[in-house]
Amino acid sequence: MNELFKKGFSQNRELSWLRFNERVLSEADDETVPALERLKFISIFSGNLEEFFMIRVGSLYSMTGLKEKIVDNKSGMTPAEQLESIFEAVKPLYKKRDRIFYEVETQLRSYGIFCLEYSELEKNEKKYVRKFFEDSIRPLLSPQVIDTHHPFPHLANNVIHIGVFLQHKKREIFGVLQIPASVPGIFYLPGNDTRYILTENIVAEYIEDLFAPYTVLEKVIFCVTRNADVNPDDEGFADEYDFRKRMKKALSRRKRLAPVRMEISTSISERFFAYFIDKLALSRAQIYKSGTPLRMDYVYDLTGKIPKIKQHILSYPKFTPVWPGCVKKGESILKQVEKRDVLLSYPFESMEPFLEMISEAADDPRVISVKITIYRLSAHAKLVEYLCRAAENGKEVTVIIELRARFDEQNNINWSERLEEAGCNVIYGFEYYKVHSKVCLITLRGKNCVQYITQIGTGNYNENTAKLYTDLSLLTADREIGRDAAEFFKNMAISNIYGVYKDLLVAPVSLKRSIMRFIDDEIAKGENGSIFIKINSLTDAEIIDKLSLASCAGVRVKMVVRGICCLLPGIPGKTENIEVSSIVGRFLEHSRIYCFGSGPDEKMYISSADFMTRNTERRVELACPVYDENIRERVHRIMEAVLSDTVKSRLLTSEGVYIEKNKSDAQLADSQRLLANNAEKESETALNTELKVFKAVKAWKKKILSFVKHEK
Repeated sequence: MNELFKKGFSQNRELSWLRFNERVLSEADDETVPALERLKFISIFSGNLEEFFMIRVGSLYSMTGLKEKIVDNKSGMTPAEQLESIFEAVKPLYKKRDRIFYEVETQLRSYGIFCLEYSELEKNEKKYVRKFFEDSIRPLLSPQVIDTHHPFPHLANNVIHIGVFLQHKKREIFGVLQIPASVPGIFYLPGNDTRYILTENIVAEYIEDLFAPYTVLEKVIFCVTRNADVNPDDEGFADEYDFRKRMKKALSRRKRLAPVRMEISTSISERFFAYFIDKLALSRAQIYKSGTPLRMDYVYDLTGKIPKIKQHILSYPKFTPVWPGCVKKGESILKQVEKRDVLLSYPFESMEPFLEMISEAADDPRVISVKITIYRLSAHAKLVEYLCRAAENGKEVTVIIELRARFDEQNNINWSERLEEAGCNVIYGFEYYKVHSKVCLITLRGKNCVQYITQIGTGNYNENTAKLYTDLSLLTADREIGRDAAEFFKNMAISNIYGVYKDLLVAPVSLKRSIMRFIDDEIAKGENGSIFIKINSLTDAEIIDKLSLASCAGVRVKMVVRGICCLLPGIPGKTENIEVSSIVGRFLEHSRIYCFGSGPDEKMYISSADFMTRNTERRVELACPVYDENIRERVHRIMEAVLSDTVKSRLLTSEGVYIEKNKSDAQLADSQRLLANNAEKESETALNTELKVFKAVKAWKKKILSFVKHEK
C-alpha cells in the first residue's frame, strides 16, 4: 500500500472534487454573472453532483462490500470513512444551493420571469393548469399503493416520484407515483410575463384525486440516485466476442443498481424517514432536503421562452468562435498544413478548419487513408459524414471508437453502426484499457514517398463542446510525429498496448515514465528548474510524490488544475515551491499542457491525459511534443493568460480550500475573455491583410491591363 498520505501533503480525491464543485456553485453566487447564466451554473452543479453520487459514491459503496481491506492512498481513509465524510460535506452544499437559487429566482422575478408555486397562481391560471393536468398529465400517470399484493416498486434512477402516506378508514399504507419521462418538466402559463410551474408541483397538488378514495396524510416529492458504476468486464456476458452487445446489456443493468442518495422536496415525518430508510436501504445521512427543484433540465429551454431583449440582459453576450487567423480561408487546409504547423485554440477559434480538412481528405485523390480515435461525439456530427464519405470514395478509413465513454455509450454505439454501414473499419479499443487519446492521421501519396498529416488534440471531436470547452488542436506534417501516429494505429489494430514511439508519449507505457523522467531532469537543475502543468485533475500518487521532491529541490512548479487536486501546495519542507490555481468561468477549462524547463531546452507537450492513475495506467492516452517556434510562443501566451487570471482563478491553499487572488481594479484579468479578444484581433488582422493583398493584386492587374492597352 502506498504510504503517501502519511507524508502530509495530499488529500482525498472525493473531498477535493466536492470543493471543486462548490467552485462551480460559487459562479452562481457571483452577482457579476448574468442571472440566467447563474441559473445554469446551479443546474451544472446539480448535474455534477448527480454524476458524482452515481459514479464515485457508487464505486465507494461497491468497495464497502469487498472482503479485501482498501485504503485511499492519499488520505488513509477506508471506503466507509470516505462515504461518511462525503455525506457530511454535501449537506452545507445543499443549503448554499438553496440560498443561491432563491436569490437568483428573486432577481429573475424583477424581470418578469416567475418559477411559481401552485399557491401563487391566479384563479384563472389554476383553471388553466387543471385543464392541462386532466387532458395531458393524468392519463399518463400510474399511482400505486404498497401492500401485500402490491410490492414496493423499483424506483427508476434520477426520476421524480411523489410518495404519500394514505389512510382509508383505519388502514394506513404507502403510495407512490412516478412522473413519466414523456411529461414535460415545466408548464408555461399564458401572458406577457414568463410564468411557469414545475410539473411535479402540479401533480402533487392533485395527488389526493389520484389516490381516491384514500385520504393523503403526508406527501413528498422525491428522487432516488442509484449506483451507476458499471464495469462491463465484471458482467457475466455470454457473448465475449461482440463488445457492442455487451455494452448494451451493461447500460440496461445500470438502471437497476443500488440507491446511493435520496433527495426530498420538503421536511417529512419520522415514520416517513423510517419507511424510506427501510425500503431503500439508505442511511439518514444519504437523504437530503432540497428547496431547489430536484431536476433542472428545464433551465436550458427556459432561455428560448424569454423575450430577446431580456435574454440579452440576463445572458452572456453572444459568442461565436472565429475563423483562426493562422489559416487562410478558401485555400486547401491540407496544403497549408503541409507548409507549416497549425494550432487551433477552442472555443476562441473555430473547429471548422479541422472539419474542412477531413472533408477535403475525403475527396482528395492523393489521400490513401484516414484514421482517427473517437471518445465523444455530438448527436449530429459532420465529422462522421465526412469519414463515411471518405470510405464511400474508396479511402481506407479506420475509426477506433470507445464504447465505454461514460454516459455517451449509446451515442457511440449508434455512430459505430453508421460508420460500419458506410464501409469504415471500426475498432472498439482494448478489453481493459479505455482509448481516450485524440489523434487523427491522414496518409497521402507524395512525390517520392508517403506523407502524413497528423492532428493531435486535448479534447474530443465533439462539434458542440468545441464551442464550450477550452482545448488545443495541433495540425502538423512533421514526418516523425506522423510515423509515430501510423505506428500507433497499427498497434491499436493488432491489440498491442506496448508499442515503442520516438516522439509521442503513449499511456499506459511511456507517458507516465517520461513525465517522471522530465521532473527528475528539473530536480537535477535545483532552483534553476521550472515546471508548468495545466490539467483537469491530479490524483496519481507517484506523480504527486515526485512533484513534492521537485519542490524540495527548489524547482518552481506552477499548476493550473481545474478540478480534483490531491496535492496540497505551500506546505513547508514538502510543497512550498508549488502553486496551484483553478479556473472556473464561462467556458470549461479542458486543455492539457505540460512544460518542463525553460528557454531552448524546454520540453512542451499538449495531451489528452490528466495526471490521474486511470489516465496514466489504465487508458490509452497521447502527449505530443510542440516543436514549431511560433506555436510554442502561442502556447506560452496561453500559459501567461491563465496564470495571470485574477477574475475567475482561485488559489488552492495548504488546507485544501480555494481563495481569491489578491487584486486591485488595475490588476483585473479574465484569461478566457483575453484569449477570446486575442483570437478575434488575430482573425480580423488576417482578414484585413488578405483584403489588402486582394486589392493590391486587383490594382496591379488593372495597371497591367492599362499598360497593355496603351502599348496597343
